[in-house]
Amino acid sequence: MSDARLDYYAHNKDAILHLAGTRRHLQQLTPALSLLVELRVSQINGCAYCLSLHAPEARHAGLSQRQLDCLAAWREAGTLFDARQRAALTWAESLTDIATTHAPDTDFEAVKAVFTDAEIVDLTLCIANINALNRVAVSLRRAPDGA
Repeated sequence: MSDARLDYYAHNKDAILHLAGTRRHLQQLTPALSLLVELRVSQINGCAYCLSLHAPEARHAGLSQRQLDCLAAWREAGTLFDARQRAALTWAESLTDIATTHAPDTDFEAVKAVFTDAEIVDLTLCIANINALNRVAVSLRRAPDGA
């Protein structure tokens, strides 16, 4: 972390642990789906630290290397992503750029078609949480471990 602006973990370990704990709790949605969403949000936000950290977890949770390779262009990936994954990725992109999208009804309807209300809440919290973690890591210049 030599190029980091500061070591946020050293200065507020409890808050970071709470965010990480929330993340672990929300992975109960399904680990593979949560990680897929987290990786897409991290791509959008340019968070190399989170991409490096969570890609191995995603492979371990059952996402294929091909899915990870095509994630940035998931809309063009045909049937590589199922209906739930596509709806979750649509919602993730919409919420990550909420200042522009305002979370339109069409995106919500796509999620509502394949997720229960409780799952939608968990998915929304998952997206909000990884956005928060990305903003901390990117703004304070956290590089991937070993970089």
